Amino acid sequence: MTGFLRLADGRTLVEQLRLQLGNIGSSVGPTIGVALLLVWVLANDTNALALRLWAGIVILIKLYCARDARRTLAREISFERAPRLVWRQMALNGIDAAAWGALAWVTLGSTSTAGSILVIAVLAGVAGSSMSSLSPVLPVFVVFGTIELAVLAAKLVLLGDPAFNALGAAGVLYVATLLGQARNGARAARAAIDLRFENLELIERLRIETGHAQAAQLKADEANLAKSKFLAAASHDLRQPIHAQGLFLEVLARSKLSAAQYDALANARATWHASAEMLDTLLDFSRIEAGVVEPQMQDFQLQPLLNRIENELAPQADAKGIVYRSRETHAAVRSDPALVALILRNLVSNAIRYTDSGGVLVACRARRRELLLEVWDTGIGIAPTQQGEIFREFHQLGNAERDRRKGLGLGLAIAQGLARALGHSLSLVSVPGRGSVFRLALPMAQAGVASGGLEAAAGHARVFDVRVLVIDDDEAVRAGMKQLLTAWGCECDVADSIEDAQALARAHPPGLVISDYRLRELRTGAEAIAALRAEFGEQLPALLITGDTAPQRLREARASGVPLLHKPVSPNELYRGLTCVLNDLEIDSAFAVLEAVPVQTRRRA
Repeated sequence: MTGFLRLADGRTLVEQLRLQLGNIGSSVGPTIGVALLLVWVLANDTNALALRLWAGIVILIKLYCARDARRTLAREISFERAPRLVWRQMALNGIDAAAWGALAWVTLGSTSTAGSILVIAVLAGVAGSSMSSLSPVLPVFVVFGTIELAVLAAKLVLLGDPAFNALGAAGVLYVATLLGQARNGARAARAAIDLRFENLELIERLRIETGHAQAAQLKADEANLAKSKFLAAASHDLRQPIHAQGLFLEVLARSKLSAAQYDALANARATWHASAEMLDTLLDFSRIEAGVVEPQMQDFQLQPLLNRIENELAPQADAKGIVYRSRETHAAVRSDPALVALILRNLVSNAIRYTDSGGVLVACRARRRELLLEVWDTGIGIAPTQQGEIFREFHQLGNAERDRRKGLGLGLAIAQGLARALGHSLSLVSVPGRGSVFRLALPMAQAGVASGGLEAAAGHARVFDVRVLVIDDDEAVRAGMKQLLTAWGCECDVADSIEDAQALARAHPPGLVISDYRLRELRTGAEAIAALRAEFGEQLPALLITGDTAPQRLREARASGVPLLHKPVSPNELYRGLTCVLNDLEIDSAFAVLEAVPVQTRRRA
């Protein structure tokens, strides 16, 4: 019995009380109606006064219980207060049960047989309805049912009628049945309450975990932003001296040097190219992050592109003692040739870097309306667990010591980012220890394309007959630009600010302006060019050079509409840039114009 009546603990008991107290208000109306009906039906000269008094007491008790429940619910029910409230409800409902049981004492023996049956039916109905409303707190219903039955049974025994004794026995069985149902109802209510709390706890844990995930995401975003800012700042600061170094090396190359000096110069230029290549890789990645890559879609033949990549990268394979092979193709595709070339260059460079024996094969394979551009290698292969990671930036296999000769770990990230920008799929199949194949799916061209779409005719060196105004806040860059441009036949003025540039331009009107993008006092080369064009005409040729790789800076520079080159600018790129802007030709706005390298036939599969 103790276990049967044991109260729940803490918050579950509080919710059981709330549920039981909330049921009281709905029983006020039926109680008043039933009491008044009984008075109207059962009242006679013998019991009228007692019956009216009984009805008034029952109605007052119910109204008081409802008011008490409303006040209790309006206040916070603490865990400590809950057991006391249970005892209070047991007392109030015990009184209510005694009042209902008193109906038998008021009416039985003073009313007809039909009236007695009505009284027994009403008391049974009250017990049944109380079971549904009081069972959430089982001890409260046990008190109500027991007291009501006891008061009724006492009257039935006193009447001494065998029929009433039988009714009393039936009443005991009825109340026992109600107690069993009440226990089941109490268990169901408790289970529902516990489930609700479990759901709330789950929701709270989910909220906390979501908060942690959002905080981690915010922290990761902040770390990524800090990384991008650091790379942009470091890249800009490194580009300045490397850019100036390239200009001085070009000027030095035009001087008379001894054989030993030429060897030293060659080594210096090789070191410069290696540094510039790493910075260009960072720039390519920053361009993708900045979202300034806008594909220029066109139909072109693949073979000239394959020739160019082979001429550029096959010497690296030769140096490692591995074979570079490419299969001839007459296929034409629709994409951006400069971006496809950069993707292929990164894939082939990666294949050569991780292949120590065997070789690298570049081939094409038609599949429905697509052409699969494939790069095969017999390198170390990639484990399945790593195949999703290798496209992340700065992720490298087998380079824990961060050997700079193995690159920065950005090549595949750049290839994937460019493929996504072009709307092409880039996939990988690899077997550890046997090699890998990367496949770039390109849409086939809809019509025939003339051959040689990518071949650029090598320009003949010529002397420029133009006055150039160079604006840069770095003294070494100004000196290097002035020496190189003068060697190309230009008259050159240099300035370190917009105001100095305007003063020089008024004294010697320029035919071309070359400005660094980031100037002092948070001003930009775009502002400088706009100020000069406002004074000397909108048709004044101009060229921007920037060492910035920050996404926002790249977007700003691109929005200026002025042709843009990125430090370190090789003398060849600068030469082509001058040629383009002076002849009103478009410079490739996505990536640097492909080098005009004579195509030579190498190994063909």
